Amino acid sequence: MPTTAYPAHYINGQWVTARSSETLPVYDSSTEALMATVPSGTAAEAEAAVLAARAAFDSWSTLPVETRAAYLDKVAAGVKARTEDLALAIAREVGMPLKMARAVQVGGPIWHWGNFAKVARSFEWEKKVGNSLVVREAVGVVGCITPWNFPLSQITLKIAPAMAAGCTVVLKPSEIAPVNAMILAEIIHKAGLPPGVFNLINGMGPVVGEVLATHSEIDMVSFTGSTRAGKRVSELASQTVKRVALELGGKSASVILDDANLEAAVKGTVSACMLNSGQTCSAHTRMLVPVHRYDEVKALAQAAIARFNIGPSLDETSKLGPLVSAAQRDRVLGFIRTGIEEGAEVIAGGAAAPALDKGYFVQPTILGIKATDTLAQEEIFGPVLVVIPYKDEDEAVAIVNSTIYGLGGAVWSGSDEHAMKVARRIRTGQVDINGGPFNGSAPFGGYKQSGNGRENGVYGFEEFLEFKALQFKPSAS
Repeated sequence: MPTTAYPAHYINGQWVTARSSETLPVYDSSTEALMATVPSGTAAEAEAAVLAARAAFDSWSTLPVETRAAYLDKVAAGVKARTEDLALAIAREVGMPLKMARAVQVGGPIWHWGNFAKVARSFEWEKKVGNSLVVREAVGVVGCITPWNFPLSQITLKIAPAMAAGCTVVLKPSEIAPVNAMILAEIIHKAGLPPGVFNLINGMGPVVGEVLATHSEIDMVSFTGSTRAGKRVSELASQTVKRVALELGGKSASVILDDANLEAAVKGTVSACMLNSGQTCSAHTRMLVPVHRYDEVKALAQAAIARFNIGPSLDETSKLGPLVSAAQRDRVLGFIRTGIEEGAEVIAGGAAAPALDKGYFVQPTILGIKATDTLAQEEIFGPVLVVIPYKDEDEAVAIVNSTIYGLGGAVWSGSDEHAMKVARRIRTGQVDINGGPFNGSAPFGGYKQSGNGRENGVYGFEEFLEFKALQFKPSAS
């Protein structure tokens, strides 16, 4: 396939040719071929986008809610119309197999664009409280910094609710997977949003991202990425006392209780770990099992992971694609080697290279470890599941809560009531009960160093609103 060169940023409703000739390469994760280049934005370009968003804020925030919601509906229709372009770009950039990329990486954003329009229309914008009228207003100009693993989804979960709430936005997409963002900008432009409401600057975090975090005309930063980078964003944003929403790392545990359907629990956990080749912040990467059922679990896990044949993302038979980059592949392989050096039992996979000529592939791997091992604490972000035995439920809960993270998780039991009893003791933002599916209307976000704030539905929408209380003199009775 030919290489696509994108020469411009999107600022104030138009494509603006980049000031610098420096570009950022985007590679096909299955073939390692250069698939696109985007401009490497400068601090001056980022500032121009911020000022455009600021200039557009007053008029956009005072538009009728129905008008803003109608624009979101247009974007949703535009994303749907370009499903194949977006799915192909994300499959090549990120590595998720194409069929799944259509359903998850594009299907999810289509739903969210439409749902945030519905949320805005039905939201209670004003409420009488005693002698006060409490009103909700847009927080202002929002800087959005997004990751590469679910790129279109994470962009959507920031800019769609922000714009529906009346905010204007400046987006810095991941430099590793920016092509889908460029397509989205084309869709937004075609939808006819007023100039300055949406702006996109490609570039590196230390340049463009830091402008968004520090600029006095940015009222809020919404960031998704590593906990390390999230700390840096928080530090910079604190100097202007911005609102900061962070969706960071995870080390989510799937707890299989003694009365669970073992086969369903193991199969479900393996699937929840391997989604997107493990490049998911809420992936269930720790599987906790009763010590006396460890051998049963090993056999079931080996059978479950055997279904995940690896191959190029554009091959319709592939169940597991490559990782996003050479650096990510090498990082994951380093973790696997560390686990083995610390005495992990290799249940499946390992650090050996798969039999593929090209691509950033890692074998789907399962390791038996101790709760104190490195791989029980560190986020790997690859197709690696660790199995940890426990002696009783108290120890299981203690192991789950022993990391710095608290994003997702699961509990499996013979009854929902038993599972819920354990789930309530887990310090994490979401817990799937007996394989309960993801709910796009429920709040998504974490405890502890997994971040703060929530995404999805009305919960994500409210992140972009301020409270204002209008006090009235009580009438004489």
